[in-house]
Amino acid sequence: MQSKEKPYVLFVAEKIYIEVSKIKKKNPDFSNIDAIENFIGSKVFKEISSGKFHDLWFEELKKNDFFDKRYKKKIPTETIRLLEIQKEMVVKQLIQFPELYYTKNHFPLEISQRAFDQLWRMCESYELWCKETKQKNLIYLKIID
Repeated sequence: MQSKEKPYVLFVAEKIYIEVSKIKKKNPDFSNIDAIENFIGSKVFKEISSGKFHDLWFEELKKNDFFDKRYKKKIPTETIRLLEIQKEMVVKQLIQFPELYYTKNHFPLEISQRAFDQLWRMCESYELWCKETKQKNLIYLKIID
């Protein structure tokens, strides 16, 4: 992969990855599993799982007529539609039922497991992109190793 230009679909994955990395850094004895579980229910998790993350991003893009200042180019309509689909998928996969996160025996319920699995896959995707673009300095969790 020649370009280090981050695909737009990885922006939310990067946000999740950075937040999970911060949790793990503050708690060095945490496994990646512990860090992701602690991310669930955080302010950033709520912003992403409610769709607010994407809504705020779309608002900003609309203000600039979908021109990305970072890469100095207009974002294609197809990409915007893909990001809208991503938002729908993320909201469905990370649906929030905080009081239902664990059963009495502390095993995650299916809905909580689905959210955890989605977060794990997004972190993996971000690491894979970092590895493919030879940006190993951005890999903190080492999920794909």
